[in-house]
This record gives sequence, structure tokens and C-alpha cells, in this order.
Amino acid sequence: MPAPKNSIRRSLLVTSAIVLSTALTAPAAFAAPSPSAGSSSKPSAGSSADSSATVSADPPKTPSKKPKDSKNSKGSKAAPPAKMSTVGGARLGRAGTQVNLASGVPVLPKGLSARSWIVADAESGEVLAAHNAHWELAPASTLKMLFADTLLPKWPSSTEHEVEPSDLAGIGSGSSMVGIKEDETYTVHDLWLGVFLRSGNDAVRVLAAMNGGVENTVAEMNEHAEELQALDTVVVSPDGYDAEGQVSSAYDLTLIARSGLQKKDFREYASTVRADFPGETRKNKKGKKVRESFEIQNTNRLLSGDYDIPVYQGIAGVKNGNTTEAGATFTGVAEQDGRVLLVTVMNPEKKEGNQVYKETAKLFDWGFEAAGKVDPVGELVPPRSAAQAGARPGGAGASPGEAGGTGEGALGAADGRPVASAAAGGGAGGVGTALAVTGGVLVLLAGGAFLVNRRWPLPDLVRRRPRP
Repeated sequence: MPAPKNSIRRSLLVTSAIVLSTALTAPAAFAAPSPSAGSSSKPSAGSSADSSATVSADPPKTPSKKPKDSKNSKGSKAAPPAKMSTVGGARLGRAGTQVNLASGVPVLPKGLSARSWIVADAESGEVLAAHNAHWELAPASTLKMLFADTLLPKWPSSTEHEVEPSDLAGIGSGSSMVGIKEDETYTVHDLWLGVFLRSGNDAVRVLAAMNGGVENTVAEMNEHAEELQALDTVVVSPDGYDAEGQVSSAYDLTLIARSGLQKKDFREYASTVRADFPGETRKNKKGKKVRESFEIQNTNRLLSGDYDIPVYQGIAGVKNGNTTEAGATFTGVAEQDGRVLLVTVMNPEKKEGNQVYKETAKLFDWGFEAAGKVDPVGELVPPRSAAQAGARPGGAGASPGEAGGTGEGALGAADGRPVASAAAGGGAGGVGTALAVTGGVLVLLAGGAFLVNRRWPLPDLVRRRPRP
């Protein structure tokens, strides 16, 4: 059986990259291009296959970031609109399931009930299959990925902040909370753990207050979404709490996750299974003030497991959500046998326990089996700045790889060997990460791989082994 065309092309490019690298007298440094600019424990109170060839996307129009007509964003709407965005390819703008089924390509899993979903290769950006990819739906706490991708570079993780009453104003009824207390001091690291693990709207509000307030934060998030070409996305509330006109799409959430995963801190928080979180300061029996702590666990059930669903082999994040308007939403990233996939699932019609994770796991299984065999139906587009710089040798400048903007190179060791990571320390978090729980390692891509994957690849990949 002849090798797939994509594999042949990739092999030739890898060979070319190796020849080029050995011919150079000095090592070249590459970095991921820089963008310019969740889950609720309780639902909030407010809140056909086509095998034709892939067609290039029409040039996207710059949207007006005003709340859209709520009639188009209601989670109760039964069918997707006839016309949707074509960013990433014309087929992604069509209603229904888009996949190129052919000899050797596995059929899609049975029992998928989500209103929208997408399976994409995180490195190449190829969309392997999709269903109503650009349907604008309420995103719930998956929107916190955009919040994190926008604000993570603002402060070093060790920055401390004493919480004022005004910081916690405006939190919606029934919101998921991590348990932040007024007049207590938290590090930025603590607050991000609260955002990613417990999907704490209280943690989001404190960070937004540190960023000049909710209104400013929402404006920055909308600006960053536009830079990422996530043009289905309109932010009204930074925490993803149901709000009039607030929408995103499976396509956009996948773009946002891919962008966030460029950042070291984002990857750490997204892959953390459990951590100690600061509690209240009390006086002990001797009258001395002591700060208590309590354990928090990630509500991403493919990462932490549950009574009816095991930890998914290779899972490394990303973010879940659940509100009245959105139903259950989830974006995940996983690696198996050197292949890294992103899957987003929005609002399964089946209301069984953990249904969003079960459908995600099915799509991951299909994607890993189909990868290298199925022709893509579209692509994840790069950010505007990366697309503009893509023609230049070496691409754009370095991305702010971690909080504080210190940056992280796209490559690993000079000889291309994997570089193992350690669990991050400091503050109350950094313990109980998936790295420690599963014994996984953090691997950096070598320069040759970066040359092959020109569509804004991940600078490094979190790899997983099944838990013992």
C-alpha cells in the first residue's frame, strides 16, 4: 500500500531540514510567533458527510466586537445557520459533518450527539473532521482559555495581590468558585490554579481587577480573539458566565487552545491534576496567625478521571465548561505515538453523566487512528501577525512563553534531543501535576520539525503515559 502523500511530503521536508541544518555553520534559533494583543460545578442560573476536496477559506472580515443577536446564540436553537464562517476552509462553513471517508479511513464513532465538534492536528493545523465547526454557541468556561491566553503574560507568577471586596463584585449566581477570601493575599500562581483547576469565577474576577477591571479585560480578550482570527468569538463576561450575545465556536475554541499551549505556564496549569490552595488565615491555640490550605482537583474528567470515565491515555489538558445556556463544553489536547491532537466538543444532546468527555474520548480515538490516512477538510489558521511574518526566514519574534513575558524558545536542545521537564514550584500550586501523576515528560520539538510544520506548531508537547 503506498504511503500517504502527507507522510511522503513530511519525510522529504524532514530530510531537507536535516541537510540544511548540517550545512549551517552556526545554529539558527526559532521561536513561536507572538500573538499581539471553564467548568462550573453548577450550571449558572443565567445563563452529513461530504467527501469533496477542501477549498481555501475566503479572506476573513474584521468583525465588530459587539454582542451578537441573542437569537443566533441561544443554546436552545435546534439547527445551525445555513451560512457560517469559512475561516480555515469553505467546508468548515457548511452545516453537518465534514470528513473525507475513503479506503483505509476509519468510520466516525457512533453515538456522537454534540451540536458542534472538531478534530485537528495540533502541530500541522490540519482539521481531520468537523461537525458544524463555526456554529456560534455559548462557550461556558472554555472561554477561560482566551482569558488565560490574554492575561498570562501580564505578571510573574510570584506576584502577590491582597483581595479587596470590589475585586469580587459582579460574580454571577451559581458560579463555580475556588474559595477566594477578601483581605487575604494570593500569588498570581495561586489565582491561575483556581482558574484552571476549579474554573473559579472568583479567581477570574480578581485577575481581571488586577488588569484594570472587567471592562478593560473584556476589551483585551476581544482584541486578542481577533488577532487569533477567532472571529466567531464575542466576549461579554471574562469568566464565560452566560451573557447576552456571548458566543464562540468549536473552531475558535480550538484556535484559542492552540495559542494558549504555546505558553509554558498555560501548559502547566492545564495539565495540573491537583494542588494545595491557600485558605483563610486563623489564629492557632497559641494565638499565632497561620494560613490554612486545602486541596483542589481539576474538574477536567479526562485528566482526573471519574466513577464512569477513566483518565484518557495521553491527555494533557485543556479546559471544560458547563452552564445553563451552553450545556457542557470541552476542549482537550492529547498525544499518542508522537501525534498531538486537539478536540473540541460543544453541548452534547445526550444528557448522561460526563457525556462531553465520553464523546471527546471517542473523537480522540478516531483521530489517532485516522491521522495520516484521512485527507483534511480544513485547517487551523495562524494568528494574523504570524501569517504576515510567515514568509520571512525564521518567522516572527519570540512568543512570551510564560507569565512575565520572559519567553520560551520553540526548540529543544541544540542536538534535537528531548528535554524533560520538572513540576513547577513556588506558591501553593505546582504540585500534583499530570507530569507527576502519570510520570510523563515535557518534550521540545527539534529544529527540523519546526521547519516541517510551518503552520504555527506547538513549541513543545506534553506527553503522557497511562497511569499505573
